[in-house]
Amino acid sequence: MKLVFLGTGAGMPSKGRNVTSIALQLLEERGTTWLFDCGEATQHQILHTTIRPRRIEKIFITHCHGDHIFGLPGLLSSRTFLGGEDLLTIYGPKGIKEYVETSFRISGTYLKYPIKFVEISEGTIFEDDKFIVHAIELEHGIQSFGFQLIEKDLPGELNVAELKKKGIEPGPIYKFLKEGKTVTHHDGHVINGIDFIGKSKKGRRIAIAGDTRLTEKSNLLAKGMDVLVHESTFAEEEAKHAYDYFHTTSSQIAEVARNENITTLFLTHISARYQGESSIKLLNEARAIFENTYIANDFDEFEIKRKD
Repeated sequence: MKLVFLGTGAGMPSKGRNVTSIALQLLEERGTTWLFDCGEATQHQILHTTIRPRRIEKIFITHCHGDHIFGLPGLLSSRTFLGGEDLLTIYGPKGIKEYVETSFRISGTYLKYPIKFVEISEGTIFEDDKFIVHAIELEHGIQSFGFQLIEKDLPGELNVAELKKKGIEPGPIYKFLKEGKTVTHHDGHVINGIDFIGKSKKGRRIAIAGDTRLTEKSNLLAKGMDVLVHESTFAEEEAKHAYDYFHTTSSQIAEVARNENITTLFLTHISARYQGESSIKLLNEARAIFENTYIANDFDEFEIKRKD
């Protein structure tokens, strides 16, 4: 599981940062990629990475401001030419379906793969045997969401050495034991699989926020998460400006990370006024409150490991 930051700027592209898009590589877990927001030129950014558009399975849109969605029509169109054939699901606020379909209709774009639109509200928006995704509505000028991606706990490993000590050799019986079932051995011995399964491995938990001013929902989004990816559009000296324009400062979200015991905080959606070394101001303000903070730059990658 790996985060790849494709765009980390706010509002409009700059020389140092493209507008917002984040990929979550789930190649080992599902053989696919999930995308969070798709600002202008996201497909150009992808060209500089190992991401394959045909492997993009889901796109989660936090809100419908242009710097988060203007790259969608181009990326979706190009996916057809790059071998994309499988269903792609787009989750986002009301209006995202109309935006994409209108773009396609006016431009005469035809796709060779199906798209499913899920216009979301707060709550669980996806669940399968491996992952759950919750949407939490935040506070911005238009409807905006944050997403909690929760990997379900993995079962512990089967203690093969202990089984062999008891004369139970590898075979189909191991499959049932690993599922925690009770099995009768051929010698009449009853074996409970639970007795031979190690401690389960805790799943990883990531929160990715859309644009928002600081509210109690910020804490709700962060609660129980390992990694928090959050907008940090302004420094603390611009706190009033941040509030007026429905954004967050670096120190504000650092306090949330500290209070909710996050493991790692990534600051993104950086205003163009903080170019180059000036972005260190945001980082220093946040680290004064929460040390394990990083400013995300375009093309940064971060491997999310399980806690052992």
